Order: sequence, then C-alpha cells, then structure tokens
Amino acid sequence: MAVTLSLHLYNNNIKLAVVRRAADERRLDTQKLRQKRRTTTAAVVEDGEASEEEEYLLPRFTAVTVPPASFTARTVWLPRKRKKFAQENQDSLLILLLMGLEKEEARPDSDGDKGLHGSLAVSVHAFSDLTHISPVVFLYLLKECYVHGTCKATKKFRALQHQVHLVLYNSPQPGPATFIARCLFVLPVFGIYCDGFSHLIVSALHRFRNAVTTAEDSSISKVLAARLFIDIVEGSLPVIDERIGVKILEVFHVTMTDMDEAMSQLKSQNDSRFDTGKAYVEHYIFKLVESQAYMTAVILLEQFSIRQSGHSFLVKMLDIHQYKAAEKWATFMGKEMLCTLVKEYVDRKMLKPAYDIIKKNNLKQDFPVVYFKCKESSLKKLAEKALWDLAETKAHGDEQLLEYLVYLAMEAGYSEKVDELCDRYSLEGFRKLKEPEISAQHSRYLQLNELITKDIVWVDEVDGLHDATSHIEGCKVVGLDCEWKPNYQKGSKPNKVAIMQIASEEMAFILDLIKLSEDVPEVLDNCLTRILQSPGILKLGYNFQCDIKQLAGSYGELSCFKQYQMLLDVQNVFKEPCGGLSGLAEKILGAGLNKTRRNSNWETRPLSQNQLEYAALDAVVLVHIFHKVRNHAQSAPPASAHGHEKFEWKSHIISHMDNAKKTKKHWKARKQSKPQQQQQ
Repeated sequence: MAVTLSLHLYNNNIKLAVVRRAADERRLDTQKLRQKRRTTTAAVVEDGEASEEEEYLLPRFTAVTVPPASFTARTVWLPRKRKKFAQENQDSLLILLLMGLEKEEARPDSDGDKGLHGSLAVSVHAFSDLTHISPVVFLYLLKECYVHGTCKATKKFRALQHQVHLVLYNSPQPGPATFIARCLFVLPVFGIYCDGFSHLIVSALHRFRNAVTTAEDSSISKVLAARLFIDIVEGSLPVIDERIGVKILEVFHVTMTDMDEAMSQLKSQNDSRFDTGKAYVEHYIFKLVESQAYMTAVILLEQFSIRQSGHSFLVKMLDIHQYKAAEKWATFMGKEMLCTLVKEYVDRKMLKPAYDIIKKNNLKQDFPVVYFKCKESSLKKLAEKALWDLAETKAHGDEQLLEYLVYLAMEAGYSEKVDELCDRYSLEGFRKLKEPEISAQHSRYLQLNELITKDIVWVDEVDGLHDATSHIEGCKVVGLDCEWKPNYQKGSKPNKVAIMQIASEEMAFILDLIKLSEDVPEVLDNCLTRILQSPGILKLGYNFQCDIKQLAGSYGELSCFKQYQMLLDVQNVFKEPCGGLSGLAEKILGAGLNKTRRNSNWETRPLSQNQLEYAALDAVVLVHIFHKVRNHAQSAPPASAHGHEKFEWKSHIISHMDNAKKTKKHWKARKQSKPQQQQQ
C-alpha cells in the first residue's frame, strides 16, 4: 500500500517537503512569518542555541545540512506554491527534507543591468529518520539531487553515494539491506537513471555491510537479492545490467540456500523452469562459459562454491588470454590447480606471471628452478639498467642470487661492484674463479684514454674553480653532463645533483657541486654563469632538458642554472631510435659506452677512479661525436657522408633559454595573447 501511494506521488510530480503547522502559525501573515523564520534560523545556526521565542518561530522540521564540495550547502525553503506532502507519526514530527530548491538572489550582470538569475541551487540534507520513507520516494529524491546538481556527473555520483551510505544508519525499515533490495526492485520506474543508480546504491550498501544488521534483515534481503538476480537474468528487469545482478549476489552474500528459497517462491507461482537454485545457477554459468564470459562465470562459481570444472576449464581461459579469470579460479580451487597454472605458464614461456603465482602463494619449494630462473631474469633486467643497489636488495641475501649478480657485474666490467659484493658476502672463491672475464669485457667499450690526452681534474675548491673556468672560456665547444645519487623510493624527491662534468676535446673538469655550493656559492654562481650563459661557447648535452630541470631544482638559489645560451642537445640532432648516447657513440666512434656505473652513489667522497672516468667520458664523448660528424660532413661528398650529409646542427642550437619557473597565470595569458597577435 505504501509503495502504491509513493508511485502515485511520483507520477503526479509532487515535491516532498516536511512541515508541521501549528494553529497559531496559521493566523500570522505567511510571508512575514517566512522572512522572520529565515532570520531566526540564521541566528540560531550562528549562536548554536535558540530562545523560547526563536524555538516557536523555527520551522517545524529538522534540517541537518551536509556540505559536500559538489553542492551549494545551505538551508533551503520551498516556495508556497509547491504542493507539500506530509506523513505524520504519533508526535506529529514529520520526516526530514532531503533536498530543496531556491532561486539565487538577484545580482547585477556583466552589462551593469540588474537581472534575476533563474538557475537552481541544490542543497543536500541527511535523513534523520527513514522509518516512514518508502523506497520510491527515497530514489526520487536522489534523482532530484542528481538532476539539479551543478557539478560534474562523477562528483555528484560520489557525493550521493556517500549520502546514501550515511542514510543507511538512520533506521530504514525493515532493515538497511532489505530497504536497498526493495529500492532495486522499483528502480526501473526511473528509466535512464536506473543503471547508474543501481551502481550507486549497491556500492553504498557494499560500504555499509560491515555495520551491525539483524538476522531477520539479512535473511529477507538475501532472498530478495536472489529474486532480483533471477528477474534480471530472465529479462523481467531488462534495464538493469546482468553485471549488476552478479554484483548484487556478492554484496548481499547470497548463498545457494537463498537461491533455493527464491526458486521455491517462483515455483509456487508456477513461474520457474527449474526445481532448485543450484540447477538454475549451473545453467546460467554454462551459458556464460559458452559466451566466453569467463570472469563472470568464475565469480559465480566462487560465490556458490561450485567445484565441478577442472583442468580443461583452466586451459580454455588461458587459450583466449583470460589470465585474471584463470588465476582467480585456480586460487579458489586450491594448491593443486595453482600448480597446474604455474606449469601452464612455464610451458607457454610466461615466466613473469608464473613467478608472481609462486611468490603470492608460497610455492617456492614446489618450483625451485622456475623461481630462481625468474629471480635471475629480474636481476639481469635491473643490472642492464645499472640499478645495482636495487638488484642487491632484491636478492635478499640469497647466496645463489648474489653469485649470479657478481657474474653480471663481471660481465659488465664493473670491477668495483664485484669487489664490493665479494667482500660484503664473502664470495672470494667465486671472484677468483671468474676474475679473468673482467678484462675481456673491457674491450667492448670505449675507453677514456682513447679520447683525451690530459688528466681528469677534480674541482672542489675556489682556486681550481677559477682555473677550470679560465680554461673552458678559451674553448669553442664543450660537453656538459651531471650526475646525482639515485632515489628508489616512489613519490620521494630526487637527490641533489652531486657533480657536473664540463669537458673539452683534451681534458675534463668534474665540479663537486655539493661542496662548492656550500663553501663558495657566489663564486660558483659567477663562474658557471660565465660558462653557461656565454654566447661564444657552444655547449653540447645529451637529453640535457632532464639535467637542466634537476640543476634548477637542486640549486634554485643560484642564477646560473636559470638561463642558458648557445646550447645544443645532441639527442635532437641525431634522434637515435634506441641505444641512447652509448648507441650513438658506437655508431659514430665505433664503440659504445659502459653505462653500468650511471646509478652508483655519486655523493660518496672520494669517487672511485672508475666513477671519475665514467663521468668524464659522458661529457668528452659529446665533443668527439660532434667534431667527427661535422668534419666528415664537410670533407666528404654528400653521397658518401655515411648518412650524415644532412648534419644541420646549427638549426638546433638554442641561442637563449630562460629556465625560470612560470606560473599558470603567465602561461594562460601567453596562450590568450597568441590569437590577438595573429589577428594583428
């Protein structure tokens, strides 16, 4: 009877309001009373308490204002012309208004004329008592809030979802879960809002389900949810997606007993083709498997604890790349099926997912070979990226993995890493066994003594800085690079740039930026400004935009890193598809660079000789690549320039670059000025 009445109210477009009129209030002028009430309400809200006279003048309903960011939050009064609906209880205390509408106050428009803006502002209030609210009225109010909300759909959805979650604590009858189930039954009345609102209220209940509910509410809601699922599948509620139906089973914790009860009710009405709930569920799962909807099928098999399918079912899922469904199914079936899944992954050369299953389910003892093979593959990838410290951490002290890491360091020619690992983990015997391999690997890479005739100069004091600046100012072309200690913590700020390399064709200077910025910041700023902002020195870098950003972030107080002149990023000239600077060096100079030390600790003092050579080589090689290609392109005929006949490096020079940070307001103004400049 309550649902019929609610539907009648909805079809007649009645706006819900809650008011209790006292006899003495009717004798007062309506407009004056309304204005006085508004003033009184504002005063009470501000003071936090009401006098006897103010209590008399307050509206006879309780409004609990909830101010989500997506709505304008304030107490709202419905115009008198709107029809009011009241449903009294024994104390004549009526139900709380959920939402209200009011026109915004008139304000001058942009032309200076005064006009009344007719847009509506929505105010959301929480129900203080749901004892007498029917599901259809509840949904209607949610729809009104959604329709009249002024923000984006996603924000409105989240705000209303939160409101529904809170409302479920306010005594919906006969209980929260049953109330939501009945809401789902009447959702088709709302047409296009049905699908979205089904997501909304089911997700709200999913958040609420940990709250205390009565056994009666739980049992009634489970059977209703089972009936609802059957109606959705059979097409009685076609506007609700079948995926929502499956979600309903999960959220309401529907069991096979509940399905049997629902089927029994349908059978008593001669409205069922199946005798039991199990027969119906298995038939539906069979249809899902036929349509290759394996994930939904697995969810239902797990929901109702059906363990009939086996190895062939797993293989079918893997054959069509339904890996998540296969893993979910194997996890539900237990260790035996998980082992079968690992074997299938290994047979299909899918070591990474096999390793993940082994690690997640503690199957290391069952697949020791596969486990270590996957771990070694992971360590090798980290070593190839020069992430040696991270690779050592991933080894977790395992001797077999540490020995493999030492072997990788030997293969890469990283002798100090070999010594470090052998000393730390007592692997001397292993080092002596593999020692001859180190020198053999060195021949594959470009060596610093092949390029420069003078030494590397370490600069960490003021006299050395002045000498380096004087030498560099006499050069026409220099190479630039910088290094900093890697940071492996996600979300954390990168470490400060530790060193900066500036190299000519003959020698390289390595500046200790950390020490110089602390000891002589003004001298450092002046010297680097003379170099970096000099129009007479061509400065070469490789992917130097990254270095520029790091330098500015590390030493924002220095002006030398805010502007650059005559800067040429070699990466933009050659645009090598792969291999980076090492690949470019191999192509132009005949040998690549050993990059195994690029992620070492550049803050240690003193740096090792290998670190110094690596750092210097990155800057020196840029100068040699530039001279080699330019000289060859100038001397050789265009047809025989080995692909460098179009060495148009001058067009890539940045004559002036301001690295100062610009605000959003600056870029917005600049963007708006472009069309105006084009019109002029």
